[in-house]
Amino acid sequence: MSEECSPHAGTTGNISTDTYTDIGADTLEGYAISRTSRELARKTIGDTGPLDRIRQRCSIAVGDFAMADLMRFNEEPVSAGLAALRTGAPIYTDIRMVQTGIQKKGHNSSVSCILDTLSSTDTGGKTRTSAALISLRNQLAGSIIVIGNAPSALLVLCDMIQKGIKPALVIGTPVGFVNAAESKELLRTLDIPSISNEGTRGGTPVAVAAMNEIITMFAEMTGTIE
Repeated sequence: MSEECSPHAGTTGNISTDTYTDIGADTLEGYAISRTSRELARKTIGDTGPLDRIRQRCSIAVGDFAMADLMRFNEEPVSAGLAALRTGAPIYTDIRMVQTGIQKKGHNSSVSCILDTLSSTDTGGKTRTSAALISLRNQLAGSIIVIGNAPSALLVLCDMIQKGIKPALVIGTPVGFVNAAESKELLRTLDIPSISNEGTRGGTPVAVAAMNEIITMFAEMTGTIE
């Protein structure tokens, strides 16, 4: 287990630590706000490598530096995510809000919401996200799965992983008081690269932030910053 001058400044060949990149900042004002937030997060959280970068971004996303201490990383998830993006692995999200938030620049992976794959309104009594995941079981191997809101879907996914399905990376940060903490705890017991957080906090902002930081690292490494 593990733990400057323009909006698109970056490096190629490795993950930058001495410059700041935000491929989602399309204006100078937006970039300045993003950079200032990151500078504050670096000072508060630390800046020792890729995991700290994810901690920083997730904390900024929720406006609470306490989130940094809740983040959990299993089985080298950054390396796994970068490798999956290199192959153009599909990215699946639990809800459309997560799909919308994930950066489409800097990589060639498709980003789709599993709800759009449901061909029937009959879910057999399961939540729509759970039913959608089950319908996609033959397409999940090697993919990146980002769950920010649906603990039921994460529980179903964990069951599928236990039965042999192997996504490249799971980002699981569902929020709420029913099964959210439990589903994330279960995820952390599995032999799969994952990013999650302790407790009932989480949600779309955390899941999107974690995924987008990996995408930013990938864009820096491959020189695909636009």
